Formats: sequence, structure tokens, C-alpha cells
Amino acid sequence: MSDYVIRPLTAAEVQHAVDWAGREGWNPGVHDAECFRPTDPDGFLGGFLGGEMIASVSAVNYDDAFSFLGFYIVKPEFRHHGHGLEIAQQAIAHCEGRNMGLDGVVEQQDNYRKSGFTFAYNNYRFAGTKRRMLKKLEHGRDDQITDLARASDELKSYDRKLFPAPRDLFLESWLSAYSHVSKVYTENGRVRGYATLRPCLTGYKVGPLFADTTDIAQALLGAILTAIPEDHNEHEVFVDMPQPNRSAFALADELGLDKVFETARMYSDHEPDIDLDRIFGVTTFELG
Repeated sequence: MSDYVIRPLTAAEVQHAVDWAGREGWNPGVHDAECFRPTDPDGFLGGFLGGEMIASVSAVNYDDAFSFLGFYIVKPEFRHHGHGLEIAQQAIAHCEGRNMGLDGVVEQQDNYRKSGFTFAYNNYRFAGTKRRMLKKLEHGRDDQITDLARASDELKSYDRKLFPAPRDLFLESWLSAYSHVSKVYTENGRVRGYATLRPCLTGYKVGPLFADTTDIAQALLGAILTAIPEDHNEHEVFVDMPQPNRSAFALADELGLDKVFETARMYSDHEPDIDLDRIFGVTTFELG
């Protein structure tokens, strides 16, 4: 494979990887490429054969201790020839010395185990329409929920308890992205939860949905759902929930949501000490 070249992707090429993810059925956000790349521009790799991009992977270094892998895709006609393994090995080398996390789709989980990753827990994607969800959600507490367009020091501190590493650059792009809607719940001046809604190739995704209690998660979910246009009332809304959070699963059941997809959260070294009981919605399966 001497003519197989692996290198960091340009901004436009990262969009190609996002487009591939859409064809794989992963339903990425409309503006994911521009939000993801600033965190670690060298962490988005492409494999090129004869100048054609045939493989992708992301290996995003958040700091010196934690990385997250995603976008591991090889074009179907080039699979089973070693191209995926080679780009994966280079991605892992980019993360050297760090604990690596990933959300592995079912068909790839055995391969990740062979590469040294261990299972932590499952994440499940739940889906329901805006109309169905709002009918079930209780309204109120609106005076404690405000728009969120930038990450204050307090919000960064809150997020840090629920994510394995500081992610200031990511939050800056995620919260300010065009068409993203974010809300924060405060009580006596203290952040007690926040959530982001983003349009996707199909419908919308909520992530993160971080909250100290189920009631706060419900309030935030109701607040961001109202931002969806009325003519999209029957569009599906997706929330990715970690299985260990029983309150999140109880909320999904209460709202009548359907389980439509699953991944395994896996780590190369150890499971980070984060409070899963306050994670009602994972930020993304691609960047953690």
C-alpha cells in the first residue's frame, strides 16, 4: 500500500467525513464539521489512495490525558484491504499516552476490543417527535432558563464534572454555531444544567443534556424543543442517553420515546470519573 497516504484533513475534507457518516446512517448535525475541527485540527485524518479519499478517522486530543476517537469509516468498495487498520493505527499514535474513549457501533466492537479497548457501558439513541414530547413535558421554571451563546467560567466548571477533560475550544464553537440553540438552567446564580439542540440531516439532536435532576432535564428539554419551527412539529428529535443513568431511561419511557440505535462506550485505559447520573443526553457520539 505504498501509494496509500494518510494525512490531516482540510476543513472541506472533514465535511466529506461528516457526509460519509450521514450515508452510514449516523445522522450528523448540519454544522458538525465546522464545530468539531477547531478542537484538534491535526486529529482528523484521511486515507488517500491515488489521490482519492477512501478512509477517515478522528482522534481528537482534548488535553495531555484524554482523547476521543470517531468517524472511523472506510468507503465500502475499499474495505477488507487493510486501509482501515492502517489509518486507525495512525490515529492511535496521535493520541499516544492518553486515555482514549470512543462510541463503538455494534459491528466494530470486537475490533476495538482487539485493539485494547474495554467496555464501559452502552449508550442508546431515543427518538420522538417534537409534538409528542412537548405533550408529555411539564412546563414551568421558565424564569430559571436563559439563552446560552458562550461558555462562562462557571459553565466550563460545570461541564468539567460531566466530561473527562476541559473542552473550552469545543464549547466555544458548539454554543455559538449557527442554528444551534442552547439553554442554561440557573438557580441562585449557580448553573444546574444546560442543553443544546442542533439540526441534523434528519430531524434534530439534543446534546448535551446535562442536569442535576430529572425535573431540570425536563425543563431544559421543553425549553429547547420550543425553538423548533412549528412546521417541523412532526420531525424526529433524538437524544443519546447513557444506560447507567436510570433516571434518563425513565424519562425516555415517560415521554414515549423509541430506542433506535446503540453504541458501546469504550476506553483504552480506564473509565473516567464523571457523574453519569447528571448526563441525560450525550453531547455527540463522534467527540464524546
